[in-house]
Amino acid sequence: MGFLSSISTQKQNSPTSRLTLGNDLSTPRTLFECKNKKEHVMKTFSATPKDIKKEWVMIDANGVVLGRMASYVAKVLRGKHKPSFTPHMDCGDYVVIINADKVKLTGKKKTDKVYYRHTGHPGGIKEATPEYLLREGKSDRIIEKAVERMMLKDSPLARRQMTHLYIYKGAEHPHTAQQPKVVDFAAMNVKNAR
Repeated sequence: MGFLSSISTQKQNSPTSRLTLGNDLSTPRTLFECKNKKEHVMKTFSATPKDIKKEWVMIDANGVVLGRMASYVAKVLRGKHKPSFTPHMDCGDYVVIINADKVKLTGKKKTDKVYYRHTGHPGGIKEATPEYLLREGKSDRIIEKAVERMMLKDSPLARRQMTHLYIYKGAEHPHTAQQPKVVDFAAMNVKNAR
C-alpha cells in the first residue's frame, strides 16, 4: 500500500511522472525502464567439470576431537567450503589425515560407543568399541566411519567423494608430491582440541 500510494502521489505532483529508483539521483528511471533492464538479472552458478579445481588439504589429528574434525572433513570432501559449490558435482578437495591414532573422543565414547558390522552369515554380527579399535591399530576405521556418516546417505557421489580421503596412523604420508595445504584444525576453535 505504501509503495503504490507513493507512486500515485508522485504522479499527481510531478508533471513528468518519473519515478526515481536507486541512489543515483542524476539519472531518474521510470518503473518501466527498470523492469526491462537485463543488466540487473543474476543467474545461479552451476559448476561443470571444467570449472572444478581440486586441491589437497592435510590435517593433523593429534589431540583433535573426532566429531568436530569429521564434520570439517566431510564439508571439505563435499566442497561446501567453496563459493562454487554445486550439490550434484564432485567439487570437493582431497583430504590427508595424519596421526590418526592420536585422535581424541570426548566423554565415555571410547568405551561405551559400539560399532556394529555383519559378516553376512547367520548370527554373524560383530561389534567393536573405539578403545578396541585403537588398541588393535585400526584408528583409521574410526575416522573413516565418522566422516562417512556425515556424508550423503546411499549416494554414488558420496562414495566417490570418500575415495578422496586418505588416513594414516603416523606422521608419514606418501602425498608430498601433491604439496597439500596444511590446515591447523586444532587452532580454528578452542573446542577442537583436548
